[in-house]
This record gives sequence, C-alpha cells and structure tokens, in this order.
Amino acid sequence: MTGKAKLTRQAMCDRLAMEFQDGWIVNLGVGMPTLCSNYVDESRSIINHSENGVIGYGPLAAEGEEDRHLVNAGGQHVTSQPGMGIVHHADSFMIIRGGMIDVTVMGAYEVAENGDFANWRIPTRKGGGIGGAMDLAACAKRVFIAMEHNTREGAPRLLRRCSLPVTAPGVVKMLVTDLGLFQIAASGFELLEHAPGWSPQEIQEQTEATVKVSPGLREFRFRG
Repeated sequence: MTGKAKLTRQAMCDRLAMEFQDGWIVNLGVGMPTLCSNYVDESRSIINHSENGVIGYGPLAAEGEEDRHLVNAGGQHVTSQPGMGIVHHADSFMIIRGGMIDVTVMGAYEVAENGDFANWRIPTRKGGGIGGAMDLAACAKRVFIAMEHNTREGAPRLLRRCSLPVTAPGVVKMLVTDLGLFQIAASGFELLEHAPGWSPQEIQEQTEATVKVSPGLREFRFRG
C-alpha cells in the first residue's frame, strides 16, 4: 500500500453532506455516517433522522457539553436544533417505511459496481444483524455510502460483485471513500473527484472493479 495521505473521515462525510438538498430528510447510519451531521450549510435546511427517534438534530456534541438524554442511533451525544422532535421508535420506522427518507447514508464492508452493497455480516465473525439497514435500503429514495477504500489488510472494497451477504441489490447511488467520490453509473464506478495527490490510475490499482473517469474529474472539493 502506498504511504500517501488519504482523506479523513470528517472530510469524506463533509463531501457527502454537500450533496444533500434543501428540505431533505437525511438518515445517518451508525459509525462514520454520523459525522455528516457536523457539516452545516446555513443556506439549506436539512432534517437529520436517527432510527431511535431523534428527528432534526444538529452536530455531535462537544466534549463536556453532552446531554445524556440526547443521542443518535449509535449512542453518540448530539445537539438540539430548533424544531427538533423526539418520537417513538415505531414512529421513526414509519418515516422510513413510508418512503419519507430522501437519502440514507450508511457504512459498508463492500460495494459492487452494479450498486449492490454488503454492510451487515461477515460470516467468519460472530454476531451481526441486518437491523434497520434492510428497511432503509428498501425504502429510502437514495442510498449513499461512506467507507474506507480498502480493508485493514489492504484488500479492495469496491468490487465487481460482493463476496459477503448483500444487504440490498442495486440501490447505491453515490459513495465516498478515503480516495475519492464516486457515483454508480451504467458503466460501474465513475470517479467524480479524487483525493489530493492521487491519480485515477493509482486509485484503480486499489480497486478490483473498473474505475471509469468522469469527464468532469477534479480534485476533491473540501468543506467551504
């Protein structure tokens, strides 16, 4: 593996959050995707949705400013926003299953070039449950993924076909990794933006599936 610098998790999630549109209801999954709530654009109104029933929350709480009663689905302390509501878990899933989620951002172990993704179970490990990911993948209008480009061992995560149990087939629209921003097109993974210092060829070398270069390819556009 190369020793080049990669994108930080917050930069990755900031970039995905820049794609959210005014008025969207945005579900943020456990793990890395929760960092999307830290990106604030005053020109847009974004309603962050958490499976546990916190609707319209703000960024993660700073150390020492936590409200122990206010957490997201991952148990992280979040901040309140004007108009925020707390609803029953069943009502939260009514929002999901009712098709009201404009985009869900989830993590994944693998994403395939046809938009399949796997994020709930590794057969060699104990435990694991599909949970709300199944509902979100089936009912959200869009699925975005935030994930590292490679495993800790250096194996690629962007594949021709998923090798792990698939959460949902053909639903991923956009994903960000620590090497760039991609969309799923008819031709597979289309590289829209690359991490600074990384060429498309170097990114291809870290990817099993074929990476198609967008005609408008540019360097990663950071927050602000």
